[in-house]
Amino acid sequence: MSEMNENIEMIEISKVESEYGADEIQVLEGLEAVRKRPGMYIGSTGPRGLHHLVYEIVDNAIDEALAGFCDKIDVSILPGNIIRVFDNGRGIPVGINQKMGIPAVTVVFTVLHAGGKFGGGGYKVSGGLHGVGASVVNALSEWLEVRVYDGEFEYFQRYERGDIATDLQKIGPTTKKGTEVLFKADTQIFKETDEYDFNTLKVRLREQAFLNAGIHIELRDERDAENLIQKNFLYEGGIRSFVEYIHQKRQISVVNPEVIYFASANEDDSAAVEIAMQYNESYNELLLSFANNIHTTDGGTHEEGFKRALTRVMNDYARKFGKLKDSDKNLSGEDVREGLTAIISVKLKEAQFEGQTKAKLGNTEIRTMVDKLISDKLAVYLEENPQIAKAIFDKTLAAARAREAARKARESVRRKSALESAQLPGKLADCQSRDPAETEIYIVEGDSAGGSAKGGRDRKFQAILPLWGKMLNVEKSRIDKVYGNDKLMPVVTALGTGLGDEFDLTKLRYGRVIIMADADVDGSHIRTLLLTFFFRFMKPLVEEGHIYIAQPPLYRITKNKEHKYAYSDEERDIILGGIEGKTEIQRYKGLGEMDSEQLWETTMNPESRTMLRVEMEDAEEADRVFTILMGDKVEPRREFIEQNAKYVQNLDV
Repeated sequence: MSEMNENIEMIEISKVESEYGADEIQVLEGLEAVRKRPGMYIGSTGPRGLHHLVYEIVDNAIDEALAGFCDKIDVSILPGNIIRVFDNGRGIPVGINQKMGIPAVTVVFTVLHAGGKFGGGGYKVSGGLHGVGASVVNALSEWLEVRVYDGEFEYFQRYERGDIATDLQKIGPTTKKGTEVLFKADTQIFKETDEYDFNTLKVRLREQAFLNAGIHIELRDERDAENLIQKNFLYEGGIRSFVEYIHQKRQISVVNPEVIYFASANEDDSAAVEIAMQYNESYNELLLSFANNIHTTDGGTHEEGFKRALTRVMNDYARKFGKLKDSDKNLSGEDVREGLTAIISVKLKEAQFEGQTKAKLGNTEIRTMVDKLISDKLAVYLEENPQIAKAIFDKTLAAARAREAARKARESVRRKSALESAQLPGKLADCQSRDPAETEIYIVEGDSAGGSAKGGRDRKFQAILPLWGKMLNVEKSRIDKVYGNDKLMPVVTALGTGLGDEFDLTKLRYGRVIIMADADVDGSHIRTLLLTFFFRFMKPLVEEGHIYIAQPPLYRITKNKEHKYAYSDEERDIILGGIEGKTEIQRYKGLGEMDSEQLWETTMNPESRTMLRVEMEDAEEADRVFTILMGDKVEPRREFIEQNAKYVQNLDV
């Protein structure tokens, strides 16, 4: 990755001048509820919550870096899934906290809502769970050990399930500075798994390195002594490097060669804004926003300010320089963001998040600050770079024409539907229930499989929609091509939600949308095309967990008229190993080979079926994979296949 020009202005949060001592640690409440209701504090007790423990300790180290006292953070997964985090900051204060009468470091790890973030003197900006991070991690760990190095002495304390196991001990002299935390997640809490996934941590820590230019984060996996894994993240370009990285990973051509970067801070240095943006040749928008290094997945005031200002500036420029005629309509927000990758990172002294999960930022002053930054800087940038402006507006105006074509196509579809009087697709076999909490629709490949599914279903809550032939690859198409498409519009009409910017999840007619295709290459292709369509134009269906993939069996094994079904080669071998005598094995090539009773028994009966729910843990990674697999470029797709070929199952050749 190319490093960015060092002359480009960077905004720095200035070093905190006030003291960071024992009495800066302010106490708000006790720790009793954490072990009783861990989900309230870390979201879940599954893998996501387990990894969140690491993030909380790392966030504290990054807060120390934001204050100007730390530039290296080491994260290690040790044998036994023990986590070690070291930062070379000041070290947590070890003096006696006057209010509590115990060492400040003990307060930090044993009292909820205790931290240097509440008094206003310890940190100017911070992420973390409003200071509850260290104590929550301690409460949910089988044991936790902290070592503090203040440049003169080393101190040590151990806790077990949140309780103090040893008093704070003064170990001996040292010139080292920083804080080291070791902990082992408590399997009484994390019953599903205590196994850390290196890639999950890698994605999060890389993201933090992008958001904090110049901070060196090292991640090591030491669980296998013969196969140590180490990744180092250091990006002097910050979020500009982030945008470059996204486009390189997606292997997609860009419209403006250099990332556009703007930054500002307010007068008292209590808030700073950074924006990096670059257009690419896809039709898809990727907007990632962060507040105090926390990914605000539901957006908030910083996103609102960006979108509003971007649309206004682009329209003003288009009018001023004749890109739009007087009779032309204004460009919409969707038009000016088509093919845009943008990172918005704000850092505030008093961040106001909506909800415990911090998915949405609520500070109104940030909306104005972001709006002003884009309004002041983007117009100047476009005027000073007319060739780049032309390339961007060529793309934006094409998006506007496509949107107008989509509007006309949408109205045509609506008029046609009204004239035909029947709103639902003709091939849809609807169910009796109208309650989305219990209804489900099977989108089935081919008429023969559709016939079997219709015959075998439970009519009360199961609807069947047969499709035939390969459908439109929407990765290479704008929304105007979707309207009127005879393969996709029946799906849109049956679900009832609309699509694109008109999508309304409350109108969903079926709570479960199940893709049921053959277990062969064609079936896989149809599944991928449908998933691409849902991801691009009905993304909330994926985000809210409404999309499922049916798992029909691969084999029917018969002995003495008794049938058993195998869903994999391994399961087939296990069944055959337990059967003596002559057996008959049928390999299903398609759903149509099963009669209605077999399809119900194996694939549609809620009591016995297996289904995969499609989840979207990482929107950026999902976006990248869809772009590579379904986009125009052949070489990235070949590389992806070569890298992932070893993971393929049920290959049909």
